[in-house]
Amino acid sequence: MDNTSTPVMPASIPGDGSAAASAADEKQSSQSTLARSKSAPRVGRLRTASVPRTPKLMVAMALPKERPDHVLVHAVQGWGKTSLAAQAPSPVFLMTKNETGLLTLIQHGQLPPTPWLQFPRTGGSMGDEATTWLSAIDALTALLLEKHQFQTLCLDTLNGLERLCHEYVCATSYDGDWSEKGFLGFQRGYETSLHEWRKLLNLLDLLRDERGIGTFAICHTQVKTQANPLGRDYDRFIPNVHKKTWDLTHGWCDLCLFGRFEVEVVADKGKTKGKGRGGSTRMLYTSYTACWDAKNRHGLPDEIVMGDDPRESWQQVQAALCGED
Repeated sequence: MDNTSTPVMPASIPGDGSAAASAADEKQSSQSTLARSKSAPRVGRLRTASVPRTPKLMVAMALPKERPDHVLVHAVQGWGKTSLAAQAPSPVFLMTKNETGLLTLIQHGQLPPTPWLQFPRTGGSMGDEATTWLSAIDALTALLLEKHQFQTLCLDTLNGLERLCHEYVCATSYDGDWSEKGFLGFQRGYETSLHEWRKLLNLLDLLRDERGIGTFAICHTQVKTQANPLGRDYDRFIPNVHKKTWDLTHGWCDLCLFGRFEVEVVADKGKTKGKGRGGSTRMLYTSYTACWDAKNRHGLPDEIVMGDDPRESWQQVQAALCGED
């Protein structure tokens, strides 16, 4: 594949226009359906309704083809999330607002030229970041419909996409009101946003099932206090998105991996606060612990020691996926 930057132009989304247009289309469709219902013979309608439905049991035991994975990696700052994602097969990046680390890495020779999606701006110019929710969805739809050779979609970052989603929902459902009277009132804005977030996840599923494109989602991590019904609360690393978003996304992805630097804490005698040592070895964790969120559906080892450069790190991950020592 040619590694030069090739923009994929967003395509229009069927049924994904403005809220007013969508409501008008839905109303017109309902009126047309009602008109047809009134004009249809009553006997015909009764006869159609009385036709019995016979459910049929259909079972599958083998996939028709190998499916790429939905991968999510959350890690501490500077761990190398973008560099690792760029090693995936035939990648193309979707960068969100203020998340252009890929361009910096390419500019300074840390990564080879890697394709990314571009977005139309007013005046006919093109931008490198998705700055609105609909522009991101349009770009993904174009990736689904248009001809290309990409095999991995890298989302940089997932929390950046969530912010765009919340901005869109606040503008369309709460008249741009972020206060307790609007989006933030009783946390209802986050619940309302799940409808749009499901559209994203469904679109990523279509990219995988119809085009064979896997997802490599990058996410910043955060330390949150975990409520513990059996004892004292404790802190743990989780992706830096809202809990409602994370509950939905965590069940959707095939692999959720957590990255950090290995640090040894040494406590002096008589002191409660220790000193950290090390911090140069990058580790990738694949299973849930009390300290972080992670999971995998591949039987991976609980931890993977990453390499000193992105290519070596990717080889370590691939070796673990293949069951190699």
